[in-house]
Amino acid sequence: MPTAIVTGQPVPGSALENDLRSLGFDVRTAADASEAETLLAAAPAGERVALVDARFVGHPHALRLGLTDPRFPLSAIPGAVTAQPAARQALTRAVARETPAGGGTALAVDSLADRIVTALDADGGEVHRPELGSLVAAVPADPQDRNEARQAVAAVDDEAIRLKSAVKSRDGFFTTFFISPYSRYLARWCARRGLTPNQVTTASLLTALIAAGCAATGTRAGFIAAGVLLIASFVLDCTDGQLARYALKYSTLGAWLDATFDRAKEYAYYAGLALGAARGGDDVWALALGAMVLQTCRHVVDFSFNEANHDATANTSPTAALSDKLDSVGWTVWVRRMIVLPIGERWAMIAVLTAATTPRITFCVLLVGCAFAATYTTAGRVLRSLTRKAKRTDRAARALADLADSGPLAQGLTRVARRVSLRAPAYTALAGGAVVVLAAWLALYGSWWPVLGALFYVLQSPLAVARPLKGALDWLVPPFFRAAEYGTVLVLADKAGVNGALPAAFGLVAAVAYHHYDTVYRIRGNAGTPPAWLTRVIGGHEGRTLLVAVLAAVLTASQFTVALTVLAVVVALVVLAESIRFWVSAGAPAVHDEGEPA
Repeated sequence: MPTAIVTGQPVPGSALENDLRSLGFDVRTAADASEAETLLAAAPAGERVALVDARFVGHPHALRLGLTDPRFPLSAIPGAVTAQPAARQALTRAVARETPAGGGTALAVDSLADRIVTALDADGGEVHRPELGSLVAAVPADPQDRNEARQAVAAVDDEAIRLKSAVKSRDGFFTTFFISPYSRYLARWCARRGLTPNQVTTASLLTALIAAGCAATGTRAGFIAAGVLLIASFVLDCTDGQLARYALKYSTLGAWLDATFDRAKEYAYYAGLALGAARGGDDVWALALGAMVLQTCRHVVDFSFNEANHDATANTSPTAALSDKLDSVGWTVWVRRMIVLPIGERWAMIAVLTAATTPRITFCVLLVGCAFAATYTTAGRVLRSLTRKAKRTDRAARALADLADSGPLAQGLTRVARRVSLRAPAYTALAGGAVVVLAAWLALYGSWWPVLGALFYVLQSPLAVARPLKGALDWLVPPFFRAAEYGTVLVLADKAGVNGALPAAFGLVAAVAYHHYDTVYRIRGNAGTPPAWLTRVIGGHEGRTLLVAVLAAVLTASQFTVALTVLAVVVALVVLAESIRFWVSAGAPAVHDEGEPA
């Protein structure tokens, strides 16, 4: 249990100790800095500890924000400071500096907690100070100030602010106006019953899987139920993040579960629609796989662009200035958020079309909408990249190289590739990807065309990552690699022309996409990247592309289907086992990822 040390003389009628206990703290009292130092040394080493001035007056939620957020090793508000185990040593040093020699009592009018925060700042400690807004957190110096502070506390609805802050600061139109107005109250209901964000995330996944099962029945009643359940799943998906913000229950595992389960839900639903269509005699597996490929590539564009510009300097451009100007006009903000088809709008569209039309129409509209959104967002980011003068860091270059997912073949050729003077990695990746997908299309004219294209792709891919990816458009390298690999699998499975080939390809792309999402969220959580052995075992993007091309060339269509199925199962088992092992045992710092609306 975390420990809160209340310093100074007790104040009659103060609710401070009760507020701290309601936040889960074991409360101890210390008359002076010397006694606080003793209690600090006695506090459990593996738990959070806080120092709070006994004169503190403020909202309970101000204390919650300042003392319980798991994302920050050191955090403070006026009159209170806290340290997690990783920062206990720094806090101990700061308290020791405020303890008089010989253990006597030092007379100080100002707050001991505030003096300790000043000492931490002087030592170079990164002390988080949450934005309190209209919440009150103060250490009154006299009875009149205390009375005014208490009146200020009474004038502000602590719970209303807490509920409002539970909603994501930037979200899509559908989520903001049709989901969040009531899902925040569902989040509070969950918090009061001790439910965790991860439990709500799991409930959202199960609801979506049931929706996919309903869609797979192929009946109109099943399609209607699927649409309703998909919206219900999305409500729970919004609730888990709002619960995390409401209760300040953040974790790296939670952010990873939320993100990966979103993709699992959506792609499982695509598979359910395809199965339902097949029951009605309509084969839409190619459309389902195409939708998954397009949506995954959209996300890779988002991830790569954000990582490339995560800490870029001089990060300005006329295009960015125009975008900021448009954001100052209210209606343009919502229009621009809607046309990128974020998850709320996308799932609402899928749900309505599922209930009212057919799977084929649903996928066709989805593909057109996602293609337009991808063109709009990618074009804007390309313009920003070409017109800004930004110096990208080594961290950004490493992140892009990790997102590229180069396997042993590309890594083995990289040393040779570095001797080639190359100034356009993005164009090289685009050329290699275009050639291998085009060669896959030529499979009808000769089964070895895909193999030749894949060999060219294997030779080209090291050239794209031979040097640090710091160029203006180098963030496009990972998306081009994803489009090439996924597109090759899609085309070759479609060309096989036998039942089961496209569903097997769907499974393979889903397994590989999971690996790529897993890499993204390790980077975002500052938790490193997947181990080198994993990349070697599953071959990297170029190795898998070559393997699929060779299998398509040497096997019959039915054998190729079996091979894709086996490959999908092997990749899924390996990446899932390693991913689950890592996220359950990693102990990475807690994060809360607002994520992209898409």
